[in-house]
Amino acid sequence: MNKDLDTQIKEALKAYLASGVEEQVDYHKFYLYSIVTNSTAIEGSAVTEVENQLLFDEGITAKGRSLTEQMMNVDLKDAYLYAFKIATENPTYTPQLLQQLSALVMRRTWSEYSTIAGHFDSSKGEFRLYNVSAGIGGRIYLAYSKVPHAVDNFCEWINEEIAKIDKSDIAACYRLSFEAHFRLVTIHPWVDGNGRTTRLVMNMIQRQLGLVPSIVRKEDKGEYIQSLVDSRENDDSTIAQDMMLRHHISNLKRRVLQYQEGYGLMNDNVNSVGVKLTNTQRTIYKLIQANQSIIHSEMAKALSVTSKTAERATKALRDFGLLGREGSDKTGRWIILK
Repeated sequence: MNKDLDTQIKEALKAYLASGVEEQVDYHKFYLYSIVTNSTAIEGSAVTEVENQLLFDEGITAKGRSLTEQMMNVDLKDAYLYAFKIATENPTYTPQLLQQLSALVMRRTWSEYSTIAGHFDSSKGEFRLYNVSAGIGGRIYLAYSKVPHAVDNFCEWINEEIAKIDKSDIAACYRLSFEAHFRLVTIHPWVDGNGRTTRLVMNMIQRQLGLVPSIVRKEDKGEYIQSLVDSRENDDSTIAQDMMLRHHISNLKRRVLQYQEGYGLMNDNVNSVGVKLTNTQRTIYKLIQANQSIIHSEMAKALSVTSKTAERATKALRDFGLLGREGSDKTGRWIILK
């Protein structure tokens, strides 16, 4: 477990809430649309956030997108609206509630299955009645006969943990939500929609605990999936927790920077030294001001650029006399030169 991340999430969330970013008109609605778009994108949807906004708000379908992937987004949006509503009521997690959430996720893209063990319907959130694996040659998930008992145990565990957690411990609350996601997706209760439903449950727990919901961005799909695999193979869920926490910190910082730059609210020390910077250089300078231990790969992810681009930007900032460096590339830190 990376304890530095626990400190960073507290600082990032504090800065996010203090920035005023959430005070924008319809911000929470568009944040929800971003959660939905990225979650379905991880499952193969190509619908963009702009296309989803038109679909959700205006009923305008996107050209070149299949009906199935558009309905997948509509279903998930409706499931989130319901989940976030009941999250404010401090719900008790039961197998029936989880099935209800899964049924909402699969409402328009459901399938029925007939197996030796019986018939089940994904539109009703019914648990799978056959065994599944993670792709060809992939890990075999829990035997279907053990799923009901495993879900019962999961619900008992999460209810107990939520009841006793200190809600002022931001890092512990986020880690609990990430742990819940990992445990439930590892059980793999349904034949389809496991990723969307378990991320939904994760975000619902976060809302229940008073947190800003985290987004697993489509750009981070590979690292996200690998962190789940590594956690299972090493029997260490903190691998996935750290990955999720690290990316949530970056997302919060990214949104604050975008808001400040868009509304001209940057308290920009760069201008005071008379240097004209590119947008990339300027944003990376702000990232370093916020976290002087940040490394190039983290800058690259925050800006959706390559590590080489981030390296060129920090070199330029050092050449301009704005930055210094002490220690190695991996364990050192940046020095802000006034």
